[in-house]
Amino acid sequence: MNAPNLMQTSSETRDVLERVVAGQRISTADCRTLFDCNDLALLGTVANLISRRKHPEAYRTYNIDRNINYTNICTAVCDFCAFYRAPKHAEGYVLSREEMYAKIEETIQLGGEQILLQGGLHPHFKLEWYEEMLSDLRSKFPTVNLHAFSPPEIHHFTKVNKLSLREVLERLQKAGLGSLPGGGAEILVDRVRQEITRGKVLSDDWLNVARVWHQLGGRGSATMMFGHVETLDERVEHLDRLRQLQDETGGFTAFICWTFQPEHTDLAQLPKASSFQYLQTLAISRIFLDNFDNLQSSWVTQGLKMGQLSLVFGANDMGSLMIEENVVAEAGTVHFLSLDQIRDSISELGFEPRQRNVHYQLVDKQRELAAVEAHRNWMRGRDTKSPELVGLER
Repeated sequence: MNAPNLMQTSSETRDVLERVVAGQRISTADCRTLFDCNDLALLGTVANLISRRKHPEAYRTYNIDRNINYTNICTAVCDFCAFYRAPKHAEGYVLSREEMYAKIEETIQLGGEQILLQGGLHPHFKLEWYEEMLSDLRSKFPTVNLHAFSPPEIHHFTKVNKLSLREVLERLQKAGLGSLPGGGAEILVDRVRQEITRGKVLSDDWLNVARVWHQLGGRGSATMMFGHVETLDERVEHLDRLRQLQDETGGFTAFICWTFQPEHTDLAQLPKASSFQYLQTLAISRIFLDNFDNLQSSWVTQGLKMGQLSLVFGANDMGSLMIEENVVAEAGTVHFLSLDQIRDSISELGFEPRQRNVHYQLVDKQRELAAVEAHRNWMRGRDTKSPELVGLER
């Protein structure tokens, strides 16, 4: 890939990007400089260069999984969340084991190998409840990876059970916890977290959950939800804290960023972040997070075309088919893609679409093609149902 033309930008930005192209690590001050650059095409070109250096292969990847929210009951109050319900709320729920079995069985039939298992911070469940759930699911579905319990949930478990973080993680790992999702990071700056959240883990403890999990040999993802009350300096601080922890542990498999969806939340008065801001932040993340191998697209919040464009703005993975997603959907974002749409969006850019697992290992090609056919049959079944039912299934 040819080097980008840096002559049309400011000397300060040009100096930063020249060092990036030369393979040098940039500072947080350099990262902040890039957020002042409005040449989106240039940032995308450099991010794409970095992505192709890390991933010279002829394919780009995607995953098939399902987000099962086992409960929406939560003691935390997050102004950005339209999903949670307070304890004793009439709309609070806890899924039965039979409901979870049915969801996982359908996921396997569609070629999925992973379940993203997350819930609210339930005030009463002891650690044994979660251990039993993991053990039951692992016993019944031994080939499925349980990508479960974000750092806020893990931290909550330590408080409810009065146990050390290491003991909680060791017990969950023994029960069947396969990998740790990076949810609940929002912005890892306490000023921001205290402004938009009450009763939820702060920055150091979020990072320490990931740190201890990595020390135990576990892997997991890192995330950032931006475009709300944070400043650009605080966005940079978030990225820097992730990069520092990755230097220390190497345990993050991927980074995923997305824009805050304000509709139906207590922050609905805030303007929605633009597509420009999303692509700019994604590109700068790829440039700054030099120790992260993988960046995911966020088509769930951005839609098909922006999700596809992400693959030339630093992302090397389209993320998950997401058979079911409830949290973002509650805020009014209802983007839904078929497996064929995800694969076609990759092919249209000249890459081969390939299914991968949570460790970014490719799935056997025969199983991949079987999943494509299974999903087409599933989609034909959905098309025979009413729009209301299809919406509920999402």
